[in-house]
Amino acid sequence: MPTLSIHGVDYQYEITSPSPPVKPKQTPLVLLHGFTGSGGNWAAQVQAFSPHLPTITIDLLGHGQTAAPAAPARYSMEQSADDVALLLTILAPGPVNLLGYSMGGRLALYFAVTYPHLVQRLILESASPGLADATARQERVRSDEGLADRIEAGGIAAFVQEWERLPLFASQQSLPAATQAQLHSQRLRNRPLGLANSLRGMGTGAQPALWEQLAALSMPTLLLAGELDPKFNEIAGQMAAHLPNATVAIVPNAGHTIHLEQPLAFQEQVLTFLEFSR
Repeated sequence: MPTLSIHGVDYQYEITSPSPPVKPKQTPLVLLHGFTGSGGNWAAQVQAFSPHLPTITIDLLGHGQTAAPAAPARYSMEQSADDVALLLTILAPGPVNLLGYSMGGRLALYFAVTYPHLVQRLILESASPGLADATARQERVRSDEGLADRIEAGGIAAFVQEWERLPLFASQQSLPAATQAQLHSQRLRNRPLGLANSLRGMGTGAQPALWEQLAALSMPTLLLAGELDPKFNEIAGQMAAHLPNATVAIVPNAGHTIHLEQPLAFQEQVLTFLEFSR
């Protein structure tokens, strides 16, 4: 897969285009993965979306084959969004359709707030604008710092075992065994430094709260949450109350990772929002 050096960091990405092209200069769909993931997590979605429009997947900082800098501050939302902006300026000048899952959704929202002229449509899967309460943010920073320390001290295998036992991912136990094994293997390919610094630099506590900025986002926005994920159901509803042009879709029989747990329903929601049909 190709790489580009962005602000001194080698980013891995992949572009998949319709063949033959269905329309010249079709607005691409950029997909941002979650914590412990990589651009490869979107393989099934790329297969579904790329007949309609170009797709761009990116290994975010410290994940997959993208470099893992030593300084936690390099992973901040501000610098990560600036990296993505420069990468897209090179790969896809002009506005894009932007889809982000969980951590990638938080980054996508920060990107849309910071660079609204670069986002035509925004899709957020199981994402949040951060923690509005300063005390809650401080507590989350301490929690993320503790987890980052455990990742560095205990290594990836022990961390992945802990991560996969979180209640947030309980619904993934219903996935086919082969899918679970593939996801587990992908998580194990991460590096302790990259994951630890990602938590320290762009974890939910470290990121700026964006609630007050939501009202300024005029682009059409799709908020996806799984029926079995009540916390993010509630967050999606709260976000929709602030966003001027938002649609909420609660996907039945899905938890936090909708695109993995109910891929066909996820694809249908995204393609309909982008005004395509499967």
